[in-house]
Amino acid sequence: MKERITEKEHLHPGLEIFCGPMFSGKSSQLITELRRAPHAGLKVIAFTPAVDDRREKNTINSDDGAQYPAVTVHNSSEILDLVSPEHDIVGIDEGNFFDMGLTDICRELVLRGKRVIVAGLDKDFRGEPFGPMAVLKQEAEDVHSMHAFCNVCHREASFTQRIKIIDGKRIPANYDDPLILVGAESDYEARCRQHHEVPGRPGKNKS
Repeated sequence: MKERITEKEHLHPGLEIFCGPMFSGKSSQLITELRRAPHAGLKVIAFTPAVDDRREKNTINSDDGAQYPAVTVHNSSEILDLVSPEHDIVGIDEGNFFDMGLTDICRELVLRGKRVIVAGLDKDFRGEPFGPMAVLKQEAEDVHSMHAFCNVCHREASFTQRIKIIDGKRIPANYDDPLILVGAESDYEARCRQHHEVPGRPGKNKS
């Protein structure tokens, strides 16, 4: 049996991103990374945004049922106050729901010697950059672009389709609909570029 690693010289500070559409396994991969850390003698703290009220608070929840303890915060500035010198790895789920200040927070944490892992949607339902994720991807040392399966053709999907129900019919959300509408499977689908629909998009109807 191998000895448990207790030294931390192998920890490389940096920013790592897991991004993609809904149902691509971003939160699941984040949880996997956070669960591995204690076996290397590393201390973890994780965060989720308060705006994401789909599942229980103070927990990172993945679509496959995995969970990991986390602190629910209302804005990115709270994170710095809660991360202590003893923490080695900082996990942040649903980075797309945070304010734009999250980029500066992650940069500061890396400068403090932390490994920061952020999971989130890189595109909103319109197919446009979502919150701070685009900037975080530029800042990151490692970016993992994940994919789901298109609900229409079952090919690789990198877009999130919002669905709304009117008169009992499921139709794609309009471009001018509210940007943030936290929901679950009945409200969102993964779509490939060909089948991602955004009625009312300036200049075209589909992405």
